[in-house]
Amino acid sequence: MSASENITVALVGTCDTKLQELLRLKRLIVEAGASSVILIDVGSYRVQHEGIDVSRDKTPGFAAHREAELMKADRDGCIKIMTECASHYVKSLYEEDRIHGIISAGGSGGTTLAAPVMREALPIGFPKLIVSTIASGDTGPLVGESDVTMMYPVVDIAGSNALLNRIFSNASGAIVGMARAWASSAKEDSKKQKKKVGITMFGVTTPCVNIAREVLESKYGCECFIFHATGHGGRSLERLVDAGQLDAVLDITTTEVCDHLMGGNMSAGGTRLEAAPKAGIPYVVSVGATDMVNFGPRATVPDKYSNRQLYQHNSMVTLMRTTIEECKIVGDFIAEKLRRFALDQKKVKVVLPKGGVSMIATPGAPFAAAEADQATFEAIVSGLQGTDIEVIEKNEAINEEGFAQGIANTLAAMLSA
Repeated sequence: MSASENITVALVGTCDTKLQELLRLKRLIVEAGASSVILIDVGSYRVQHEGIDVSRDKTPGFAAHREAELMKADRDGCIKIMTECASHYVKSLYEEDRIHGIISAGGSGGTTLAAPVMREALPIGFPKLIVSTIASGDTGPLVGESDVTMMYPVVDIAGSNALLNRIFSNASGAIVGMARAWASSAKEDSKKQKKKVGITMFGVTTPCVNIAREVLESKYGCECFIFHATGHGGRSLERLVDAGQLDAVLDITTTEVCDHLMGGNMSAGGTRLEAAPKAGIPYVVSVGATDMVNFGPRATVPDKYSNRQLYQHNSMVTLMRTTIEECKIVGDFIAEKLRRFALDQKKVKVVLPKGGVSMIATPGAPFAAAEADQATFEAIVSGLQGTDIEVIEKNEAINEEGFAQGIANTLAAMLSA
């Protein structure tokens, strides 16, 4: 392996409980092709061993200055302190280009510590792998809106046996392969100058997104990143904007706002629509799929909505049509976010599809309700009066070719400006 191919992997683990297992994993990672492995001890108690590369004893500033807090803290307190320390240290390793991947192995405690370090200290795209005994359960809170890869070891991470050794070997090969790919692609990415555009999509706005993406990619040479507006998608979009990884956003599908306000199961939270205005990047917003709130199977729809207009999208998804009152609330929410958080109001535009906000909200379709959609439009227009945020009203439905091309051209013009 040439010097330009040197691969370094960070290994995060609790050496007070998993030292031998971590040392074995460290050896396997080197055998899989890594040039070096930095073993970072995040245990609650001090451990001295020559195989530990970063510990409170060896590395001033890692956690030594919080030793008194650690001595007094309970288990949860220790995890919180060590997470903060490890996140700071791992972030510095990444910023100094000293690591190309990160891996962890452990039980619930070690995973609870390692996951936020990977989520918060490292960007999306950077290789992250956790071998965890809780990887077969609900990993949503651990992975969040990041790209942490979870691997279930089947047996507990304790001692040595043929199965655990095989899992560790697979994990070692995986992280080294990912790290090598990262190191290679990072060099290639640095050569690319394409503008990166985030676009939000739902099944009922897919035709619009496909046309807009084609225009942006083929006509303007942009690189598009599509986010499925299922809650996690919206949060991922906001996170990438916060991290400075997108140059512009075409927020066609803002349906997650409905779920946040009306209690649906695809909410992206109360901070949706904040990141792009705060960042001051070109931001074009529409109201795709604001005609609906998402629930699971029909039986999961809350009793208070039992008499509402429902549409069975499939066996796992039930849609509820938003009312005039709810649509006004949605419009007010969107306008308030844009007015309040826009760093540069001239870099924000709203485009309204007056012919229908989704595939099933056009005349004759199941969710056709022009008065309800009009309530959304009027709330946005009223809420943005007196600002420099332009509101563009189009007569087409959101999925018509003219609307899709127009909204893409609007964003492209803002990017070129």
